[in-house]
Amino acid sequence: MVFTEENGYYEIDCRKAVWATDEHHKLYHDHTATMLSDVDWIIETRDKVLFVEYKNGNVYSSNQSFNPCDEKNINKVAKKYYDSLHYASMMKKNKMIDYIYILEFPGDDKALRNSLRIKIARKLPFRLQNAVSGKKLINNFSIVSISEWNKNYPDFPITRTDKPFK
Repeated sequence: MVFTEENGYYEIDCRKAVWATDEHHKLYHDHTATMLSDVDWIIETRDKVLFVEYKNGNVYSSNQSFNPCDEKNINKVAKKYYDSLHYASMMKKNKMIDYIYILEFPGDDKALRNSLRIKIARKLPFRLQNAVSGKKLINNFSIVSISEWNKNYPDFPITRTDKPFK
């Protein structure tokens, strides 16, 4: 399974996954009147499930903009985690979940990325699951660049397609 991101500039190779999908997006759109939001890909490995959200602000044309630090975007990234839990549950994917936000944007630096990670993580269920005994809802949340993703997850490389940038 090789999936292409929504703009067609990059693809992720998930052929080494135990299971992987991007079908939840179409299902959510077709059957929930877009009330649910979703991560881009769900990838199952031997010991965990990866919720993968991908956003590349470097590929927008000059008349578009993307600010990952905007509160609306922060809330959207958190919502995608929660809404994707429904699909994982229906598919009986009960392994630990790591949520990875692959992010590229102009002006990206380590301090900004860390600040953004903290803001989004506060909206995820880490504190809730510490207050309640039972199954953990989320194991880890991280924000990585494409190169960091490829280093940390070499079995699922992201590569550039032949489509020219706008």
